Amino acid sequence: MHAYRRKIQWKKFFWELLGIIIGTAIMAAAYNMFLIPNRLAAGGVSGLGIILFHLYRFPVGLTVLLGNIPLFILAWRYLGWKFVANSLAGTILLPVMLEFFTFVTPVTTDLLLASVFGGTGVGLGLGLVFRSRGSTGGTALVAQLIHHFWGLTSGYGLIGADLAIIVAAGFIFSPEVALFALLSLFVSSKVVDFVQEGFSLSKAALIISNQKRNEITQKIMSELGRGATFLEGHGAYSGEKKGIIFCVVSQSQVTRLKSIVREIDSEAFVIVSNVGEVLGEGFGPI
Repeated sequence: MHAYRRKIQWKKFFWELLGIIIGTAIMAAAYNMFLIPNRLAAGGVSGLGIILFHLYRFPVGLTVLLGNIPLFILAWRYLGWKFVANSLAGTILLPVMLEFFTFVTPVTTDLLLASVFGGTGVGLGLGLVFRSRGSTGGTALVAQLIHHFWGLTSGYGLIGADLAIIVAAGFIFSPEVALFALLSLFVSSKVVDFVQEGFSLSKAALIISNQKRNEITQKIMSELGRGATFLEGHGAYSGEKKGIIFCVVSQSQVTRLKSIVREIDSEAFVIVSNVGEVLGEGFGPI
């Protein structure tokens, strides 16, 4: 039993490490093809590295590595070894990959294309690192330290640290470059969310029907092949009990779902909302 459990743990570790390796490789390629040659310092320690590279030709990878050392020491002391351990692999691999991919040729000198595609590549790679339960250190560590010392949320700390780098790039290079760097940061953050949450075409529906929820549910199960859950509610104004049906359907089934409700109870109240990700029977594996 213990041997089997260890085998599962090693297998999980292998796939997580592979995800971090692939993720940091994608990030490094995006930096070298789009962001570094166009001076797009889109936040983070890597953004500081881009600034120093164009000012003093100091290697970006080395800046990232050296910049993370004091952050790691502070994080180890104040945030604990577990937080640091989760960031270690990605933080070491990213500067290595940044130097390895210096052989690639810059793809474009157009700042708009560079910011969009560079941000997409960085977001894709970082999303893979996050999905593999890793981190690349940098401003993520800064944000956690700011939260520890001054109580600001990690989100505000992360935004503040990244904006400081972008503003510095604006003064050193040009305001135009800073604006495109900000665009790149925005794109990468959206792609990170996309990679972490997945691309879901599912919809969640709340159906409030006082008298006919059983009939509606039977139709949902028989015609759409979807399960449903009963919830209990009370009307705030009337104080009456309300029968609520909760179900998740595919986007292609939404029209039929509304038709079923309309045919059985035209006075029902229906709320349909987007779902980031659905895991379980009939959808994706958990």
